[in-house]
Amino acid sequence: MYGNAGNPGVSYSYHQLVCGDWWDEDPNSPQYNTFQHVTCGQAPPFGGDSEALWQETTAYPSFAVVDYNTGPITPRAGSAIFIHADVGGPTAGCVSLPLGELDALLRWLSPATSPLVVMGPDSEIARF
Repeated sequence: MYGNAGNPGVSYSYHQLVCGDWWDEDPNSPQYNTFQHVTCGQAPPFGGDSEALWQETTAYPSFAVVDYNTGPITPRAGSAIFIHADVGGPTAGCVSLPLGELDALLRWLSPATSPLVVMGPDSEIARF
């Protein structure tokens, strides 16, 4: 879990974002679909639609990474699926919640319970 704000009290490890924290969304990068830190003020060695996480203060006061396409990572199969704060519009594949509900969810999630995020049509979700 990550965020531009301080830890909202989560059970998982939490990284407060700083200048230079990125999510690598370049499918040609060997670090595709991973968190990366580069020296603040320097251009990252990856391109694509990579996100400068520390600059996304509205969406990312706190957020969780959905374990999708993380092992093994397949280029172009999707990246950066987060549970983040609502920004007043649709997302590009993430789950967004009002900030109070987001922080409550993040505090509720526990590694001991092996939480599962299921996304898809009702017919698929019903299987879980």
